Amino acid sequence: MRTTRTIRTALLTAAVAGLAATALPTAPAAAAPAAPKFLSAGQWPASLTPWAAGPVHKGLPEDGSVCTAGTTPAKGTRHRDFRTELDTGARQTITVAPTAAKAKALAAELRTALATCLDRLKEQEPGLEGVSRYHGRVNVEEGAHVYSIDTSYPEVGSTDIGLHSVGRDGRTVTVLEWGQLGDLDGAPLKGFKKTTGTAVAKLH
Repeated sequence: MRTTRTIRTALLTAAVAGLAATALPTAPAAAAPAAPKFLSAGQWPASLTPWAAGPVHKGLPEDGSVCTAGTTPAKGTRHRDFRTELDTGARQTITVAPTAAKAKALAAELRTALATCLDRLKEQEPGLEGVSRYHGRVNVEEGAHVYSIDTSYPEVGSTDIGLHSVGRDGRTVTVLEWGQLGDLDGAPLKGFKKTTGTAVAKLH
């Protein structure tokens, strides 16, 4: 027959064992992947006045992007605007796709949107004239591609130049937009290509 002392000892042993089990350290949860990094203000091509960087916002910009509106999904997307004190502005948009294959497809769609942008703008705005050019590939990660769109309204004498690029690193796609009054001859194309390479390289 078990004595009261034996029963108490058995209960105490079980309680200690249960406490020890709950005190065992659990394996740490896998850390979430770091969010892709944006350009800083000083990484854009030099301007006559310093660049200022706005905050990073989730989703797509409210005012849209002239050439790529309707192409980039809001889910997984963040954006950041940049400006100078003169008529020069820029934007970086970053999208993390569910898979590398979907990111590759998105980058291809964005390239098509940039290549056909001027034709679409001319359809929407009678009287608009311009020239669109492809300026080649930047060899960084899965690659980046640079475009320019030079537009003018002869009736009012205004001219605008926009530089655009699309780059990808794995599941992450980034789009850069830079614009100012003037034409391609006054645009920092070489510096923009360097900025594009920097943007893609620092994503991850």
